Amino acid sequence: MNSLTAIASLLLAGILTNNMVLAKFLGICPFLGVSKKVNTALSMSIAVTLVMVISTAVTYPIYKYILSPKYEYLETVVFILVIAAIVQLIEIFLKKFIKPIYNALGIYLPLITTNCAVLGITMLNITNELSYVESLFNALAAGLGFMLAMLLFSGVRERLETAEIPEFLKGLPITLISASLVSLSFLGFAGIGG
Repeated sequence: MNSLTAIASLLLAGILTNNMVLAKFLGICPFLGVSKKVNTALSMSIAVTLVMVISTAVTYPIYKYILSPKYEYLETVVFILVIAAIVQLIEIFLKKFIKPIYNALGIYLPLITTNCAVLGITMLNITNELSYVESLFNALAAGLGFMLAMLLFSGVRERLETAEIPEFLKGLPITLISASLVSLSFLGFAGIGG
């Protein structure tokens, strides 16, 4: 398999078959919390994708050249600290230069630090023994998959605002049912490599 095919396979798998939210069930908090409006979901997805790629770019060399092989047990702690620092820098940047997105994301922007999808992708890259370039593309694919899930679900939730829903299903119950149906729709991609 040449490198272009491997990268295309990583992208396809990360977006569809190994989707962090809909297949691995990582990043559910922002998926449920920030998906009420398409604009907010898109902004959150862009921020998460950016954090995933930058975190991978920073944590991969730290793991390879500092932690491996003697200090591998520090991987989770170091990765969380790096992700937290990156999120802080992005938050400062958005607050200073793109205030509307900063205001739209509100409390959810700092919560990217604890988004298990971000930590998950950095650790999966190491576990799957991907190269640096493959890890970056895998992180990008995971971010794009996160974005796809967020946009699909936010579209569904916007439609639910105008739908006639029985009283006992309003709120969280219909949200969870909708999330499970969106997730179920991705099972059709399960046979496509990855």
